Amino acid sequence: MRVWSHSHLTFPLGAKRRYPLAKYQLLRERVVADGSVAAGAIDAPSALPWAAVERTHDPNFAARMRRGALTAREERVLGLPWSPALIERTLHGIAGTVHAAQDALERGAGAMLGGGTHHAGRSTARGFCVFNDVAIATAELRRAGRARRILVVDCDVHQGDGTAELLGPDPEAFTLSLQCARNYPFTRIPSDLDVELPAGTGDDAYLAALDGALDAALARFPDPDLVFYVAGADPWEGDALGRLALTKAGLRARDELVLDRAAEHGVPVAVTLAGGYAPDVADTVDIHAATIAAAARRVTAAAGPRPS
Repeated sequence: MRVWSHSHLTFPLGAKRRYPLAKYQLLRERVVADGSVAAGAIDAPSALPWAAVERTHDPNFAARMRRGALTAREERVLGLPWSPALIERTLHGIAGTVHAAQDALERGAGAMLGGGTHHAGRSTARGFCVFNDVAIATAELRRAGRARRILVVDCDVHQGDGTAELLGPDPEAFTLSLQCARNYPFTRIPSDLDVELPAGTGDDAYLAALDGALDAALARFPDPDLVFYVAGADPWEGDALGRLALTKAGLRARDELVLDRAAEHGVPVAVTLAGGYAPDVADTVDIHAATIAAAARRVTAAAGPRPS
């Protein structure tokens, strides 16, 4: 299985220590050490062309982000200090998601060791998310004639408000988001299907809710060309920003449920990893590495290329 990584790119965090920048290099090393991915099968994407950002996001907002002309409030909402390095890394990361989606269409599965920037809206950067990689990748796949019908399965603990804003009105996209009910973002932008789970929800209740939500999504939106799976590590019971109570075994079962359901319907899957804020970053890396391992095991069994 080929995966994409921008772990060689960093940016100054300043006092914003909650963002787990270290996890990306640690994860790259871990998936190779585990044998999930060959060292030579990890590629570094080139930067996304700026025009692709402007095709999805408001061009005026994008231009201000590009030159760092954010208000103090906008930078607080983003949660990260602006820098040219942040923008450069963001462009490489989004390109990685585009490549992972292309891999999925060609091989049945693909993965970006990062991505899932689901809080970024058309004219707003929110919650550590500068631009929305899944929405941009959707637009670029369509522009290239590679896919049209896109199902987003967002299993980060936080609702994918930016993805809902950007893809919700789109009749050829369907956004499913499974999240903790009392958690960020506190003002929701409705997805096509939101599943709100009470704080403390554990493995069995979570998996039952996800099982039913996948059935509902595929009934309401049959025959997608591609699934984007946003596989956050933050539903874990020890996550500092999560408030759900899934075990690592439960999260592995979550991954298997999503990947197997897609395979049953013959739909390729592009995996992005989104959030994870464990006090010990090694726990977040454990969870993300298990997601990549599950995808790698299913490459040969996953759906092959779909006609465009």
